[in-house]
Amino acid sequence: QVQLVESGGGLVQPGGSLRLSCAASGFIITLYDMNWYRQAPGKERDLVATITSGGVTNYADSVKGRFTISRDNNKNMVYLQMNSLSPEDTAVYYCNAKSRYITYWGKGTLVTVSS
Repeated sequence: QVQLVESGGGLVQPGGSLRLSCAASGFIITLYDMNWYRQAPGKERDLVATITSGGVTNYADSVKGRFTISRDNNKNMVYLQMNSLSPEDTAVYYCNAKSRYITYWGKGTLVTVSS
């Protein structure tokens, strides 16, 4: 059974940090581009960060310099290190695996940035 399971979300104060994890099972992430999306209340789901199968990273302008995406193919895991968090980063964060033929989604983990 194919699954992407996010973890690491929670409540953090402005300026704080969180590290999200995405555990893949039922498939091997090696040949997939891995992405993190987020959806804030009442807004569309937006792409936050990408790491290609070759290890190339790309970020939304709103998170550049603050977020870092990484992958560990040996562990079948993807991570999102989030620093200098602000209330505008509050959202449900989703892990996404995309290949030429198929896309998988996780169910998301909630990140709330509030004092």
